[in-house]
Amino acid sequence: MVEIGHFALVLAFVLALVQMSLPMIGARIRNERMMAVAAPVALTGFAMTALSFVALASAYARSDFSVLSVWENSHSLQPLLYKITGTWGNHEGSMLLWVLILTFFGALVALFGNNLPPTLKANVLAVQGWIGAAFFLFILTTSNPFTRISPAPIEGRDLNPILQDIGLAVHPPLLYLGYVGFSICFAFSVAALIEGRIDASWARWVRPWTLLAWMFLTGGIAMGSYWAYYELGWGGFWFWDPVENASFMPWLAGTALLHSAIVMEKRSALKIWTLLLSILTFSLSLLGTFLVRSGVLTSVHAFATDPTRGVFILAILTFFIGGSLALFALRASTLSAGGLFQPISREGALVLNNLFLTTATATVLVGTLYPLALEAISGDKISVGPPFFNLTFAPLMVPLLLLVPFGPLLAWKRGDVLAAGQRLMTAFAIALVAALVTGLFIDGGSVLAAIGSGIAFWLICGALTDLAVKSGAGSAAPDVMVRRFLGLPRSVFGTALAHMGLGVTVLGMVGTLNFGAERILTMHSGQSVEIAGRTLTFDGLVPGRGPNYTELRGHFSLADAKGREIGELWSAKRLYQARQTTTTEAGIMTVGFSQLYVSMGDEAKDGSVVVRAWWKPLVTLIWLGGLVMMAGAAMSLLDRRLRVGAPARRKRAATAKAAGQA
Repeated sequence: MVEIGHFALVLAFVLALVQMSLPMIGARIRNERMMAVAAPVALTGFAMTALSFVALASAYARSDFSVLSVWENSHSLQPLLYKITGTWGNHEGSMLLWVLILTFFGALVALFGNNLPPTLKANVLAVQGWIGAAFFLFILTTSNPFTRISPAPIEGRDLNPILQDIGLAVHPPLLYLGYVGFSICFAFSVAALIEGRIDASWARWVRPWTLLAWMFLTGGIAMGSYWAYYELGWGGFWFWDPVENASFMPWLAGTALLHSAIVMEKRSALKIWTLLLSILTFSLSLLGTFLVRSGVLTSVHAFATDPTRGVFILAILTFFIGGSLALFALRASTLSAGGLFQPISREGALVLNNLFLTTATATVLVGTLYPLALEAISGDKISVGPPFFNLTFAPLMVPLLLLVPFGPLLAWKRGDVLAAGQRLMTAFAIALVAALVTGLFIDGGSVLAAIGSGIAFWLICGALTDLAVKSGAGSAAPDVMVRRFLGLPRSVFGTALAHMGLGVTVLGMVGTLNFGAERILTMHSGQSVEIAGRTLTFDGLVPGRGPNYTELRGHFSLADAKGREIGELWSAKRLYQARQTTTTEAGIMTVGFSQLYVSMGDEAKDGSVVVRAWWKPLVTLIWLGGLVMMAGAAMSLLDRRLRVGAPARRKRAATAKAAGQA
């Protein structure tokens, strides 16, 4: 099975070479047969890559330690789930997952791109083939997941203990679906530049792929944040880790791309913006791949430390980013600006949105790469952490968040900001009340907390206002308003949900950062501590054993102010024998949207332990907001207007048939 997987990977590389050449040549010379090769080759390439991935997963599931990757990252006593998820819990396997998703998106274009012009479809799949060929070559030459070792060891070295978690089953695939999904937008941009055709139809074809990739990347970032929160034992949801930033930058650029594509589709404007953002977003995804795989960063996320791999990926990065920007420069003189509009309009609001988002992306990029550049040039090592990002990123986000509710209420081409402001008066009043209540009546409330809660309610109520206005609230009878509401396009609901989700996430951040409580103390069995009006009691330690670890579990009880027990939770220190690595398993109790988070240290000689307890108000809203944003993207994808060309083709076919009968 292992040899079959290796052979399938080689075949996938060969097919990628065919995919990158024949369709592009066919599009150039208008040869339909050569262009028609693209779709079946893309589908077969995906099938071969999937077979290769299944072969590797099978080796992990069977604990085949004759495979070097399995020996280094698995153990026979691991639960089956962690054996399978361990397939991508290492450099080689995760790169195979990367190309699997790349070929999957190429196969989707091959299956559902029948409405595309033949030359555009051929060029898109050819660009995907170029990307695939580069990464297949990288895997086969520097990161072969099927390398054998002989004689085969009896036992494996075990997977990194912090990766032995259900989060690993969800976080990397979601993140890669977002990362790699933007390759389709990149391929569409390069194909359009090659062909020289960039119009509103092109934007309609790109927007569903952008939505899909953005949805998955949102989920991947949210899942990664939650995984780090509960698994690493430090209780934070974001640390501005360089590899966290590497996934956040494509999200920011992808958000700008999504809004820019809307303007191009509706008004045939912002063509240059949309093309550049398509290239930039995937370029940042490639940069993230380089940071994780090159060994230039030391992070819980970083896998590879071999500089040879880093040089190879840097070459790929340079080729695709440099090549696409060079192609853009060659075509720049032929690109028109598109439709004209007034500064106060929906187009103008979206341009302002893009300016803020791209500036924020640049800020994060500078903060992430500056320490690496400085070390490479001078050898000096510095750290750029949360203080820098909080002082530079937050001031850019506040005005952007304040402007978000205005955008959907402005008209295309020429808008009336005063009319939009009048429609938002109710939302503004609710946000003002929320800010005043937060600042004046909630313990620990500060000016920043008041501003933050006000912005959160402003976003949520602004999204609801958009739905109400489009339903005719205040100007139509209730039954008419209900009919209008139910008849609104799904993309309108999707936009509102995405903006509401953003507000929910902001509210969660405000509650957690401003109103939480923390206690750090040494506790003996039976000792209690007060936290946020509740009583936490340490009931003692209990030894335990898992499949491939031993642990010491601490039992805690939580009671309310009247002494009534609310519930219990367990925190633990685990020792994984194979790697002799200790991990902290946090105990978490959810109360409404808030959580009590308990992290336990090692046992002292007198039987006491150091306990760190946090009360985190509204913390679950941070990730609930991410789910709401994903739901908004999914709702927009279900809009029938994004199923480009299907009704038109049926209508044309019916008309032609009727004409033939006549």
